[in-house]
Amino acid sequence: MTSTVSSSAGVPAKTEMSDSRYEALDLWPTGTLLEALLESQLGAVSAVKAALPGMEDAITAALPRLQRGGRLFYVGAGTSGRIGLQDGVELIPTYGWPEDRLVLLLAGGDAALFQPVEGAEDEEDTARAAIATHKAGPDDVVIGVAASGGTPYTCEALTAARAAGSLTIGFSCSPDARLLRDAEIGILIETGPEVVAGSTRMKAGTAQKVALNMLSTALMVRLGHTWRGQMVDMRIVNAKLVRRAHRMVQQLTGCTEAEAHAALEKAEGSIKLAILVCFGFTPEEGRTVLAENGGNLRTVLAQAQH
Repeated sequence: MTSTVSSSAGVPAKTEMSDSRYEALDLWPTGTLLEALLESQLGAVSAVKAALPGMEDAITAALPRLQRGGRLFYVGAGTSGRIGLQDGVELIPTYGWPEDRLVLLLAGGDAALFQPVEGAEDEEDTARAAIATHKAGPDDVVIGVAASGGTPYTCEALTAARAAGSLTIGFSCSPDARLLRDAEIGILIETGPEVVAGSTRMKAGTAQKVALNMLSTALMVRLGHTWRGQMVDMRIVNAKLVRRAHRMVQQLTGCTEAEAHAALEKAEGSIKLAILVCFGFTPEEGRTVLAENGGNLRTVLAQAQH
């Protein structure tokens, strides 16, 4: 789904403009077409680099709120909204992010996951109501994503959340956009016109995916959900992840396969707790010290060495 919202009155967003280089696209050999599409995708990834300072500011501002128990909100419409939802949902199994601390708002609701919902992205009242229903507050972090930067649903959701005291972060692929003004921290990832004009599932979508992956991963690392580059808060939900958990505990502690299996059983599937069990903690002791240190395994082990 593409957006037709202008970045300012009467002026189309840069993501909606056409590029004359691609006017004869349908006449090109398939190999040339694919090379052009790849080049545009690589350019989208490169565009994220200019957004790094803004992303760093966003992480710095978000951390204390999330450390106090705040929630992560993802807000968007169409392609941008679906990319945001994917990023948020994947934090649950990958980093053990609590489901009750994740709010996913997509214009048009669940139906919009599978098909366009007529006019949903223009419904500002619905966006305000959603923020009010979820009682966004000062410890919450609300991330809005819009290729054009002018999607009314997304912009109004951030406006309402900001008025409620939440930290609001807006990602736009077009400059001079409403979203960049409405968000407390506006982050521009300027991807320019698409190969197929207005098809923002392409360059803009790729840039949004990369940026959200980076932002959320950095947040999870800073919040202590990794240790030595491993996903130590990963949820073990299938046979593949059971095997991965065993390997992880062995690799991180130097224990045997049997010891890793026993530790994970004692820890009831918690990889962090199993690691502490392998280092001599009882499950009860491990739970206590993790709770006292915000779940940060590195901090717990550093204290144990002194």
